[in-house]
Amino acid sequence: MDRKVSSEVSSDIVDHKKGEYVRIRDAEEDPQLGMYDKPLRCFGCGIGWFSLLLGFVCPLMWYYATILYFGNYYHKDPRERSGLAASAIAALLCTIVGVITLCIFFL
Repeated sequence: MDRKVSSEVSSDIVDHKKGEYVRIRDAEEDPQLGMYDKPLRCFGCGIGWFSLLLGFVCPLMWYYATILYFGNYYHKDPRERSGLAASAIAALLCTIVGVITLCIFFL
């Protein structure tokens, strides 16, 4: 199979050097190519970034995104990973600040 692929590539290079056009493969031939053409959920920014922004109003959204992050939700769409990680970090910081605040009040 590798020889077939390499022969296709080498023939494309030879055709390109001759000045001929090289055929571009489309999403119908390879469904993986069009997988990320669709916009992300939540107004195009993804669940993670949307949860991060909404978490400043309702911090429980950070914990929801943290559960999604540790539940490997980003395997469905790798573009979600950074937003979910940012929300997990925000949830961690919120927890630390909450624990410190409780310790100050009760000790």
